[in-house]
Amino acid sequence: MSADESKADIEITPERLVSWLAEGPEVQVIDVREDHERQAGHIAGTRHIPLVELSDQASSIDQGRPVVFYCRVGGRSQMAAQAFRASAYEAYTMSGGMVRWVDEGRPIEPEDGHVADH
Repeated sequence: MSADESKADIEITPERLVSWLAEGPEVQVIDVREDHERQAGHIAGTRHIPLVELSDQASSIDQGRPVVFYCRVGGRSQMAAQAFRASAYEAYTMSGGMVRWVDEGRPIEPEDGHVADH
């Protein structure tokens, strides 16, 4: 498998995440950004675990359910997804992160929120 194929396999689009969430509560969505980034704006109904705390809280993430990580543009969430895949989780990263989510016109909380700088 080439690097591009591997990257494509681990990434899902915001559109795919929306449809997956609409299908039911199976998928876990985790924001790995820093606290100030989360407070500025986030995807409703998602969980927040800053990347630096992720390994300490890994046991609180259900290994039997898919997990999608997101961050500002996708770098941190890709690291998280790769690490969790190495531990036998079905893990993904949302491609383009919050920047792409907002650029595509998807809602965030709070209603007047924004994508904070890293």
